Amino acid sequence: MAQGTTLLIMFEELKEELRQKNTVHFYVRARPGADNTGATEKMDDGSVKINLSAPAQAGKANAALISYLSKEFAVNAAHIEIVSGATARMKLIKITLT
Repeated sequence: MAQGTTLLIMFEELKEELRQKNTVHFYVRARPGADNTGATEKMDDGSVKINLSAPAQAGKANAALISYLSKEFAVNAAHIEIVSGATARMKLIKITLT
């Protein structure tokens, strides 16, 4: 299965879990300072690699990540939390609907 297809399936599964349980947790491997912002692949450890065009300084990359996920999951940014890893590349993300 192609990497892009695997990533799409993973996002659809996460969105379905969010609809069913009103909450979802997953790991993101952030890559700040990239040319574009967007998910690029599902890693072997199950995390999602997301390129961020914002630099890793003063919370800019985290804000870009939350903005991207807000659009991808069609939720308000206030419903997205970086549970752990705010200053690391590997981040645990929690999205809730309420």
